Amino acid sequence: MPYPLHDLLDDVLAGHRLTEEEAVRLLSTRDRDVWTIAAAADELREAKVGDRVTYVRNQNIHVTNVCKNLCGFCGFGRRADDPEAFCDDIATVREKARTAMARRVTEICLLSGVHPDYTLDSYVDLISCVREAAPGVDIHTASPDEIAWAAERSGVSTVAVIERLREAGLGTLQGTAAEILVDEVRRVICPRKCDTATWARVIREAHGMGIRSTATIMYGSYEGEADRARHLAILRDIQDETGGFTELVPLSFIHQKTPLYRAGQAPPGATGREDILMVAVARLFLDNFDHIQVSWGKVGTKLTEMALLAGADDLGGTMFCDDVSVDAGGEGADYLDPAEMQRIAADLGRTLRQRTTTYEMV
Repeated sequence: MPYPLHDLLDDVLAGHRLTEEEAVRLLSTRDRDVWTIAAAADELREAKVGDRVTYVRNQNIHVTNVCKNLCGFCGFGRRADDPEAFCDDIATVREKARTAMARRVTEICLLSGVHPDYTLDSYVDLISCVREAAPGVDIHTASPDEIAWAAERSGVSTVAVIERLREAGLGTLQGTAAEILVDEVRRVICPRKCDTATWARVIREAHGMGIRSTATIMYGSYEGEADRARHLAILRDIQDETGGFTELVPLSFIHQKTPLYRAGQAPPGATGREDILMVAVARLFLDNFDHIQVSWGKVGTKLTEMALLAGADDLGGTMFCDDVSVDAGGEGADYLDPAEMQRIAADLGRTLRQRTTTYEMV
């Protein structure tokens, strides 16, 4: 017989480390106890990071939508012969980086499909040209899947790939391509992506080399609460070993234009209850993470504010464009003005602060 919810949450606030089974119980909550869980998570957030709400001034640069993976949850990827396919050349990427610099960003996110023709040299060239055009900016790029692909295509180890990318100018790694770190789920939603063990190994390698990364979870498609808890447990174990994750970024599945939803294999995204519980339970479960981000482009600004009352402390970035979310059906997912961030933070009596990729205050 599980003990009462209030007792469990009191124990967590006193230092008890949630088990996966307890996380599943919290993620499965369907009544007003959602608010009880959110309140406990907010209390933990306040104890850990205070009343600061942070954001990074960044810009996404989408290099190509041509992708070897064509995942069922994605509306962005295209085959090379698709009329909507694009692949920017180096000169175009360099110009986009200059535009980002003019916007006074501290971070540039190179985002793209995993182009089947890309090799290690392709990624090195992309990162090098951004470093030249935007010196001093953190180049945040390269998911574990991209690193594994570059290693396979170029016949070298993933460690060698990471080292070459760092020499080219890589600052921090994207902890994307994680989706749900349960292979039974991955076989349905992203069968061509690297498996769970490869994702975790590449992240550990990068952290071991002193390169920090985000951690992500893409929830609300095919998986259940137990899969979400398993995913969080894998992230917590890695963080215990390396301490290399900067934050968790929960990514709510945007369904409208995705093959998975159209085929009837996924619901129409996560519900508001699930969005709040994902943030709150992540805060309570990931006791070795300082920061939980809200992806405002996925959930909208009103639910973003509620998530800041449920354990989240970071608003992510200005982005200036998010073709991945927009192509999946997300509206208004491309830019959030810091003035609007200020309004959100002030409405909660919190202080907005600009940060770097690794959470130094600007």
